[in-house]
Amino acid sequence: MAKDFHEIRDPIHNFIRIESGERKILDSRPFQRLRHIHQLAMTYLVYPGATHRRFEHSLGVMELAGRVFDVITNSSNVTHASVRDVIPTNDLPYWRRVVRMAALCHDIGHLPFSHAAEHLLPQGWDHERLTDALILGCEMKSLWDQIKVQPNDVAKLALGPKKFGPKKHRIETFSPWEAILSEIIVGDAFGVDRMDYLLRDSFHAGVAYGKFDHYRLIDTLRILPHEQTEEPTLGIESGGLHSAEALLLARYFMYTQLYFHSVRRIYDHHLTEFLKAWLPGGQFEIVTEQHLSMTDNEVNAAMSKAAYSPDSPGHRHARAICCRDHFRLVYERKPQDVLVNPHAAEAVAKRLICQFGKDDVHLYRHTEANKRFDFPVRQMDGNVSSSIDESTVLKSIPVVMAEFVFVASDRKQEALALLKKESAKIIEPPTEEKP
Repeated sequence: MAKDFHEIRDPIHNFIRIESGERKILDSRPFQRLRHIHQLAMTYLVYPGATHRRFEHSLGVMELAGRVFDVITNSSNVTHASVRDVIPTNDLPYWRRVVRMAALCHDIGHLPFSHAAEHLLPQGWDHERLTDALILGCEMKSLWDQIKVQPNDVAKLALGPKKFGPKKHRIETFSPWEAILSEIIVGDAFGVDRMDYLLRDSFHAGVAYGKFDHYRLIDTLRILPHEQTEEPTLGIESGGLHSAEALLLARYFMYTQLYFHSVRRIYDHHLTEFLKAWLPGGQFEIVTEQHLSMTDNEVNAAMSKAAYSPDSPGHRHARAICCRDHFRLVYERKPQDVLVNPHAAEAVAKRLICQFGKDDVHLYRHTEANKRFDFPVRQMDGNVSSSIDESTVLKSIPVVMAEFVFVASDRKQEALALLKKESAKIIEPPTEEKP
């Protein structure tokens, strides 16, 4: 007798359950390709256990999306009359499947090594646009028909309003219900994409920074009116506020300790430079067939060959990766230097470029936008307030910033000696000439 449900073992969620109909999407070529896309690019060269792929992450996102959907649509959890009309009670089975399939497919457009070289797409393209094209494309059309969901509904929820806004490739109107369902997947505060990657990346990298009580967090999620706009959105019961704080603190520490690890970042640079030299025209293809045929496997094979062939395109950067001869860190952001000169790292990079040439120096900078995680919190008396008012922790989470200056490995000692000798002069901002 055929099974209606299938169970998949998972180190984070124990079991991930999927219906037989939904499994048609899991078995599709666009989704199976994710078995060959590393979740954290080349982080495994720094954290050897971080070899997990987008495939298992996407399964985890689907599992969590289903859990959140069940919690927020449970009639006993819909406590505010102002949001009851938002939930289409008669269509809940349909929307539950849509949100699970959107969660499952939200990453199918990722390029080899995930985000590492996404900027090598043609202008106006990103992995979300590729995801949209695959969900709506011929490859998957018959599958959506078989499980009786509209592919446009899946694409909208998978990408969310930010990727369908006026400056993006498609302009779509989101109903309040669609906006909430999309928030389940890609929301800044409670998106299950973030929940899964923090837990999963932490587990596989062997670090504790990404752990938080996601069981408690999910059980206390609710649809609540936003304090200022009155628009329905994902919020939380007051009893889950500490779990929400832990999630956002975990995000901060994972970014500062893992995602912005200096060696991981320089490997991304070498990978990008190799791909610029190896790819035709220095860009990834956006044609579906070419996209589906390109995974980490093809790039690794090309790099391995180029690393030991001096005449091959991208040889230097392929060798830097395969022979662990990557550029070395000689300077990183220092609060005391920033007080003297906010552009201290750039000044250091310019001085080293002047000394060694631009091909032997790399400056990496990232400054995150100052995000306010403002979501509604339902108090025990039924009143709804802002998380910003209720949590001192959320107000004190620092902005994620990283600045690194690297030089070619054979230049490291000379660069360090130069910086030791001239550091104060280099960092000192130029004085304005008097009139």
